[in-house]
Amino acid sequence: MRWGWAHLLAVTVLAACATPSSAPVDVVVAKVIDGDTIDVIIPGFGRERVRLIGIDTPETVKPGLEPECFGPEATRRAVELLPIGTRVRLERDVEARDPYDRLLAYVYVGTDMVNLALAREGFARALSIPPNTAFTADVARAVAQAKREATGLWASCTL
Repeated sequence: MRWGWAHLLAVTVLAACATPSSAPVDVVVAKVIDGDTIDVIIPGFGRERVRLIGIDTPETVKPGLEPECFGPEATRRAVELLPIGTRVRLERDVEARDPYDRLLAYVYVGTDMVNLALAREGFARALSIPPNTAFTADVARAVAQAKREATGLWASCTL
């Protein structure tokens, strides 16, 4: 099998996404699925689904279920933070993928971590799944502040 330059570049980019010591990867937002899941385009490779690490937003697209309280609002906020075509940086933690084969990442627009912004603004609960815990304390503090201030879902939903 002959591999072209595009294929070799794609293998290199995915290897960067699959090793704990990998450098951040710059990608382009293709679609927001819900508040904590997006699709991105990795240059030279194609489309990948990404799950934001450390947070859990209310469900909006789970088959057979109605959207959960504040789910549509969380998705709308993610769309505001991550419009299609936005260049973002993905940073890994320990594990590269979840059981659904989604890339796991902290997503940055410039220097702002979107995962943390969603927690701080009351659109997400903290979700710490070892070994991906680099920002667990930061997210927990952000969620605690949102709860204290009755921001977002903490003001609107019975949890």
